[in-house]
Amino acid sequence: MTAHPVKHPVSLGGIHHAAYRCKDAKETVEWYGRVLGMDYTTAFAEDHVPSTGAYDPYMHVFLDAGNGNVLAFFELPHQKDMGRDENTPAWVQHLAFKVASEEELLAAKAHVEAQGIEVLGPTHHGIFKSIYFFDPNGHRVELAADIGTDEQYAELKRVAPMMLDEWSQTKKAPRHADWLHQIAREQNGIEAN
Repeated sequence: MTAHPVKHPVSLGGIHHAAYRCKDAKETVEWYGRVLGMDYTTAFAEDHVPSTGAYDPYMHVFLDAGNGNVLAFFELPHQKDMGRDENTPAWVQHLAFKVASEEELLAAKAHVEAQGIEVLGPTHHGIFKSIYFFDPNGHRVELAADIGTDEQYAELKRVAPMMLDEWSQTKKAPRHADWLHQIAREQNGIEAN
């Protein structure tokens, strides 16, 4: 007798929006429109926070990131100046957007650089290539183009549980996907250790 899978009580339909803080809502909307072609779709502004009732005037702006995804920002003029988590390296927290191909990634790099923005990459990650730069709020932005095969993605999914278990026990990089690291090293011109 086989058990029927139990349906999870939460059925997600994707990310409604991801929200970050910005220094200036207008500047942020204009930057994301000019640099990444994102349409400004919606704004909410309140003097009191609906969920807490606290007085804290804000502007909440929403941008279309494509494919039904929405990126939002809060400008909070009565709060302390925004900073960042100094205990987390600047490369860790970032916004990553997908582009359709490696050619589009290179065209995007040329466009972003033409805006006077310093761009790092492309960096080869084995199954995708990325470029990186910062928005006017100090948020790191990544554009990524998938280049892996269906077989590579399937293999990464297969070894993911083993990698997580090993990481949880050792806190050292598991080597279940060494082939991926070798591809990235070769493409990035880094000698194998």
